[in-house]
Amino acid sequence: MSTSDTFARFVSCLAEAFDEHGLQSPDLAAKLHLSRSHFDRLVAGAAGETPARFRRRLLLERAAFRLLDPDARVLDVAVEAGYGSHEAFTRAFAHAYGAAPREWRREPTTVLLDTPNGVHFHPPADLRLPSWRKVESMDLVIRMVEHHVWLVGEMIERATRLDDAVLDRPLATANADVDDDPTLRSLLSRLVGQMDMWNRAIALQSYDWAVENGETLSGMRRRLEQAGPAFLEQVRRTAADGRLGDTFVSLQDTPAKVYTYGGLIAHVLTFAAYRRTLVLGGLAAAGINDLHFGDPREWVAEGVHAD
Repeated sequence: MSTSDTFARFVSCLAEAFDEHGLQSPDLAAKLHLSRSHFDRLVAGAAGETPARFRRRLLLERAAFRLLDPDARVLDVAVEAGYGSHEAFTRAFAHAYGAAPREWRREPTTVLLDTPNGVHFHPPADLRLPSWRKVESMDLVIRMVEHHVWLVGEMIERATRLDDAVLDRPLATANADVDDDPTLRSLLSRLVGQMDMWNRAIALQSYDWAVENGETLSGMRRRLEQAGPAFLEQVRRTAADGRLGDTFVSLQDTPAKVYTYGGLIAHVLTFAAYRRTLVLGGLAAAGINDLHFGDPREWVAEGVHAD
């Protein structure tokens, strides 16, 4: 495991146990399956701070955020930060911020303390971890498309557990202009068809809308196996070649229209997000909620922080 991996896992473990004030460095080292000495060396090397100093700084940053609330009692803030007395908290806070908590509250300065690693407390309850590499805008788009293709496949798999009556039951929608009388079946078919349709549009081929009429889940899976990777490859190639502003003619419209590749990607992700939300709501109503909201945050973060 690389140093950056260890540090990222350390931050993750720390975030999960941020308020376990009895937790010590040996406990965190055990969670990462490392010896105490090796753990201290790796974290200090990556963070420029020992694990204990790193944690104390973040707790003090959170305390400073809390002090910005005029209704927060200093003693409560001290206890939340892990200090057993008002005096101990005042000494630590004054050492870090140059003023006692009550004085600092009257004339607050910057909340975030200097650190070489860029990790800070971020309200209301998160830790902000900087990326290990520069993330280009198209890296994010590609990760979102990858997540979309994956999630559509997972939703189709979950839908196989349901009978036809549930699959074809109309779903409540806030915008009837997007899809007429949507059902789980029709939305899943459209999610696959959307990628298939635009693949064909780019290839100057027409799309047979009839395939979406009562399409079986096995049929959707077969189409997704072709359409998903093909659409993702189109996005990757277009981004790599710097051709997001290039145009193509769509034969799906009458009369034919001209679109940019960048506009196409934005279109797909926008309407896909709406349809995915309806599908996930329908699955949850049927008792299948392990995909939650289909939030891509963790998926994107894994790609951003990967070596």
